[in-house]
Amino acid sequence: MSEQVSKLQSLRDDGLARWAAMAPRERRLATAAAWLAGLTLLVLVGVRPAWRTLSQAPLQLREVDAQLDQMRRLADESTALRQRPPVPPAQAEAALKAATDRLGAGARLAVQPDRANLTLTNVPGEAVATWLEEARVGARARPLEANLQQGRPGVYSGTLVVALAAAMNNR
Repeated sequence: MSEQVSKLQSLRDDGLARWAAMAPRERRLATAAAWLAGLTLLVLVGVRPAWRTLSQAPLQLREVDAQLDQMRRLADESTALRQRPPVPPAQAEAALKAATDRLGAGARLAVQPDRANLTLTNVPGEAVATWLEEARVGARARPLEANLQQGRPGVYSGTLVVALAAAMNNR
């Protein structure tokens, strides 16, 4: 530790000796260069990151506002769905079967009293999303499990398990 202190003291002494040996004009130029280097460092470290943050803030604010609007819409939709009367089991089963029929030959539905299992074979992802929407709205079913594998881009195989609303209301 004392060795480092002596090295620093030696460097300081050398710097002061060189400073004293400089002409007044050279001292002013060296002082101006040091101020310029310090100002540049201040701008690069202190001002530019803050300026960048300020310039990006409006875009981030718009994104957050859009997310908030989407969350509010989903909350309103959730509240509306909760306020709807439960669907009788026969009607829920009919809605699920109708939605499954629209998926084509690649889908099989097995309905149990409290849940429904959908087995998919090479079904487009958009059709799966539509089925989930129809199951949620028409049968008041909620997804419990999803085990899907993507065979080709946008084409899925696997199983979906949804809880039926009538069984969930009895709990």
